[in-house]
Amino acid sequence: MPKTGEILKNEVLKDSYFKVEFHAPEICKQTCPGQFVHVKIARLRDRLLRRPFSICDISADGKLTIVYKVVGEGTEALSNLEPGIVCDLMGPRGNPFSKPSKNELPVIVAGGYGSAATYLIAKNSPESGILLLGARSEKDLILTEKFEKCSFDVRTSTEDGSCGHKGLVTDLLDDVISENSDKKIRFYACGPQGMLMALGKKLLERGLDGELSLDHLMCCGVGACFACVVKVKADNADGWRYARTCNEGPVFKASEVYYPES
Repeated sequence: MPKTGEILKNEVLKDSYFKVEFHAPEICKQTCPGQFVHVKIARLRDRLLRRPFSICDISADGKLTIVYKVVGEGTEALSNLEPGIVCDLMGPRGNPFSKPSKNELPVIVAGGYGSAATYLIAKNSPESGILLLGARSEKDLILTEKFEKCSFDVRTSTEDGSCGHKGLVTDLLDDVISENSDKKIRFYACGPQGMLMALGKKLLERGLDGELSLDHLMCCGVGACFACVVKVKADNADGWRYARTCNEGPVFKASEVYYPES
């Protein structure tokens, strides 16, 4: 059932990235890393559909934080909402990431604001870990300080070379694996579809597995409309079936995802 969330803060995080905090204690009590909320944006009266946002952070006193980038009419409207405005929130929704265990090295691979969807993993991890964060340029690298405060080793990659390694974030994977060959690694990832497909293939080629958050456009958010489907492996003639990211995901094992022949 939808719940209400009063906006406490809604401010610029960096460039076109914003951070909004809702007072949503009921949702906070139930949230696990990797889940999302489906938001009905107040004052967006000519648009009926909700917008899905990954839950970035929660607090014991009921503050729920999401990070978003202004990319269209919905997020533009959200960025203009002042504290005190109340929105309808549906959540937490979705299949979450598993929790890191003691004596495991958590390695998070994030693209763009995939760092927001994976921050709670680092916050709740019993062990220090590694964040591999990729983006188009330095201005798209966000939340690195928050991961560092969780004692995560943050390594960055940008396509234009403005910060860290010049290239793709998946280029950093082999070094992490070789440096930690004596450890049990648990991989987590969220980012653009192309990055996730490349990462999943790389892990499987090396006999490893991981958890991928297949961030996909959603409409209903409850599994009724089948607009957010992705292909997962299946024991049938085609070798795959459609899975709804809002219900069966957004988190899937890399070994469950169907990778088309390239």
